Amino acid sequence: VQLVESGGGLVQVGASLTLSCEDPRRMFTKYAMGWFRQAPGKEREFVAAINWSDGGTQYVDSVKGRFTISRDSGKNTIYLQMNNLKPEDTAVYYCAVSATITTMSHRPAGNYWGQGTQVTVSP
Repeated sequence: VQLVESGGGLVQVGASLTLSCEDPRRMFTKYAMGWFRQAPGKEREFVAAINWSDGGTQYVDSVKGRFTISRDSGKNTIYLQMNNLKPEDTAVYYCAVSATITTMSHRPAGNYWGQGTQVTVSP
């Protein structure tokens, strides 16, 4: 297993969840890591990403101000803190790795993927 995801679950509207993605073999610490999500019947979409090197981040507009991506270099782990969750945030969330944030978001077919974790927000 190259990436270990955790933290999904079932919550109510307005609640918070934190997703984690660990790189236990330290294979991707020179790359960009981030999160995509895929709701039933929809395409997988970019959510957020972070550069290991300088901590630079990028978010999709729909989560700005609610989600925060961060990294812990000592634990080789990135986190996605999700606050004020909405029903439209319901999806399978996938950890992703790419050379840069730009390639991750613009060329998702080339990403390395985690196994996914379900997030369900009930009204």
